[in-house]
Amino acid sequence: MRDVAAIVGIGHTEFSKNIGRPERTLAIEAITAALDDAGLTPADVDGTVKFTLENTMEVEIARNLGIPNLRYFGDVAYGGGAGCGAIGHAAMAIAAGMADCIVVWRARNRGSGGRPWAAKGNQVGGEMQWYLPFGLSRPVDQIAMLARRHMIEYGSTPEQLAAVATTFRAHAQNNPDAMMRAPMTVEDYFASRFVSEPLRLFDCCLESDGALAIVLTSAERARDLRKPPVLVRGFAQATGPDHTVMANYFTADPLESPGHYAARDLWRNAGMSPDEIDVVQVYDAFSPLVPISLEAYGFCKPGEGGPLAASGALRVDGGSLPCNTSGGSLSEAYVHGMNLIVEGVRQLRGTSVNQVDAQTCMVTSGNGVPTSALVLRKP
Repeated sequence: MRDVAAIVGIGHTEFSKNIGRPERTLAIEAITAALDDAGLTPADVDGTVKFTLENTMEVEIARNLGIPNLRYFGDVAYGGGAGCGAIGHAAMAIAAGMADCIVVWRARNRGSGGRPWAAKGNQVGGEMQWYLPFGLSRPVDQIAMLARRHMIEYGSTPEQLAAVATTFRAHAQNNPDAMMRAPMTVEDYFASRFVSEPLRLFDCCLESDGALAIVLTSAERARDLRKPPVLVRGFAQATGPDHTVMANYFTADPLESPGHYAARDLWRNAGMSPDEIDVVQVYDAFSPLVPISLEAYGFCKPGEGGPLAASGALRVDGGSLPCNTSGGSLSEAYVHGMNLIVEGVRQLRGTSVNQVDAQTCMVTSGNGVPTSALVLRKP
């Protein structure tokens, strides 16, 4: 399926803590914007892919937009791990001839809708019984365990996490859509409170309301549309062995994340290697996921992700591997990583507010849950 499908439209709403509109309205706004960006109409759409956790349904989206028929519809599970997988599934459906024009979207009122783990009861069943009663009740607690293990094994430091957070904040300052545009220094980072040691407030993603949408069609059809197409070069999904929640606590090496397994298939499927990637958009629900993911996907050796971030390599102003150029989930918005894919498309179109010279882009989804990743490129 290399280069068979192309992203031809992107759209999003504004991002805020309380947007004041229901998720269905946001989804329709974002999809309408993405179709307009592509120069297409709802009548052109014959497929959808959504997140399993999406609160809007394909039938209500089709009904409200006037899509005449969905020949293909599917969804991808695991929230933060789903974004790249949803794009990959759409590309596969196009390559297989199941649909000609597919919309992928994510609409989420997370900022105003409350935290899902706040409603946990006293009695817990299923696999959550192995960690939730022992204090790992929030995603931040689970990733804090992973971050601490990385520090113990490799000597990574809080200063390296500060470099991730301050770099992405610097990128967000140029982004008019970013929720967090105020400058942040390393001193500001260390002055923030601990949320779950060793993670501080600025190691954690935003709580955001908003929606984003992406339109895909065949590479052949894309040549005649309004905007320069971005080709889906390759994609992969992975869980790794004995997977539980957001970190593999029960494996021999908890730092061998799902991203390690996705990377093996990603580079093979794309027919490329990490040294051929010009810009990356790495899932950053929490700052330690960035160095851990860079290691997993082969941009550096185990233990070198933190020093890479601290070296300035992730910055758009002279960095060797510009990363999360819109501000990412830490400073632009947190909508389960869909904004990372949209920013990857902007970079390859040449329309990013922090534009770098990029012919190729890798995007990852959440490394800690069953995950997915994409390689995108210019034609």
